[in-house]
Amino acid sequence: MSNIYGEWLRAQREAAGLTQQELADMALMTRSHIAHIEAGRRIPSKEDARRLDRALGTGNVLSSFLPDDDMAVAEYFETALQLEQQATMIREFALSFIPGILQTERYARAVLGTSFPPVSEQECDRLVVTRLDRAKILEHPVRPVVWALLDEAVLRRVIGSPEVMAEQLRHVVALVESGRVRVHVLPLALGFHPLLESMLTLLWFEDQPPVAYSEGVGMGKVHDSPSMVHQLQSRYDHALSDALPLKESLALLRATAKDHENCD
Repeated sequence: MSNIYGEWLRAQREAAGLTQQELADMALMTRSHIAHIEAGRRIPSKEDARRLDRALGTGNVLSSFLPDDDMAVAEYFETALQLEQQATMIREFALSFIPGILQTERYARAVLGTSFPPVSEQECDRLVVTRLDRAKILEHPVRPVVWALLDEAVLRRVIGSPEVMAEQLRHVVALVESGRVRVHVLPLALGFHPLLESMLTLLWFEDQPPVAYSEGVGMGKVHDSPSMVHQLQSRYDHALSDALPLKESLALLRATAKDHENCD
């Protein structure tokens, strides 16, 4: 992000005679989070920006002029996208699709290009580029730590074509074999499980409390209430305890990829 935003925030803080810690206390944030924003290393969420505006008496300036990263995402996912880029640990549960940060280009194009009403080829390209850009967080060798819990239906349902599915599942296998992510599969034979209602992402950070993000049809919500986050973490842990172990999950991914290949 351009550091104009961070420099303006620092100027307003200093004009108000506040230290970073004092502003952080007033805005219900951490001092290191304020420091990251001022240095241009972080983009504040919309809620962070609103709290900073209130603390500094700057109207809605910080809220209205958040840096535009030109990423094509649904409006309800914007805050979750910013948090995803800042997280030190991400735990995903996928009910319908492979999680976005684990998707291949052809799988992402199949997901994003089959909406109705249809999107233009240019818009589809923008959406795919954004999704693949999200996956760049995996280029760091260590952070964020990523766990993915997949409903078996995600593996079985053909998105795009059997060839696309085989390629996608082998990509996930490669990420697991590299040690970059862990994947566990919830078998269809399990029946009901506590995450069956929607997809879920849990995020942890170095300098702020954990949050959760849930998404359904045409809607998504960031949960930052400690009690709700704890409840969703408990649901995730409950479901994870019923999932296949890592080695068995990998074996199922490989076998399902082979099944898709044999369908061609």
